[in-house]
Amino acid sequence: MRLILIKFLFICCLGLSLQGCETLKSLGSSDTDTEDEYADWNAEKFRSEAKTAVEAGSYEKAIKLYEALESRYPFGDESAQTQLDIAYAYYKNSDPEAAIAAADRFIKINPRNSSVDYAYYLKGLVNYNRGIGFIDRFLPTDTSQRDPGYARDSYDNFAELIRRFPQSKYVPDAQQRMIALKNNLAMHEIHVARFYMKRKAYLAAVNRATTVIEKYQRTPAVPYALQIMQEAYAKLEMVDLAKDATRVYELNYPNGPPVPEHKDATFSHKVWDFIGLEK
Repeated sequence: MRLILIKFLFICCLGLSLQGCETLKSLGSSDTDTEDEYADWNAEKFRSEAKTAVEAGSYEKAIKLYEALESRYPFGDESAQTQLDIAYAYYKNSDPEAAIAAADRFIKINPRNSSVDYAYYLKGLVNYNRGIGFIDRFLPTDTSQRDPGYARDSYDNFAELIRRFPQSKYVPDAQQRMIALKNNLAMHEIHVARFYMKRKAYLAAVNRATTVIEKYQRTPAVPYALQIMQEAYAKLEMVDLAKDATRVYELNYPNGPPVPEHKDATFSHKVWDFIGLEK
């Protein structure tokens, strides 16, 4: 009986090892097939096919081709452009971490390249669009109610681009995006302040509203910050401060906030906010 059991175990082990060999053989043949596929390709062929893949929206294929191009032709006049193309393909393939890593790598290796400003711009663009999924593209959402981490990162990326390359052709677009980001960050502070108001943490609400007035001047969030200060100071029985907030509000916004909140902009936004999927 013992001998039979030993034979059985030996046969099982042999079968598993043969199966592993077949798997390795299969993988090896796959790699060989890939290498054979590109065997006669020159650099121009790689670039042409990768560009076609990007235009067709086949970003994974484009990444594969660009990486193969970089590994086979790591030097030359076009090598830096290949690195940027890889970063862009990662961005379009919704892989922000890889895109930013590729852009940082380009900046480190090519600090004096004429296209280095684009690498900084691309980092801002990646963070600007992070978290935008299917729902955001087809339904109204209020991004100011979300974690502002990526928005801050994007703002810093664009600010660095403008500081380092004030004459860059990407500066005008970066400036417009920074305005949107600043408005978004300011409204996020308003949402947090209102959360504190609901929890009767009035001093914390005042601090958040004060941050908006001091740090995000000339944004649509300022009148809402003053409203919060009026109510919070009244709850804290700080009558003079409540009157000051009221006076400033009425002096600057006699007709109310000039820019309606995101949730009040359209009927669809009101429905979205009522459902509460952002909260």
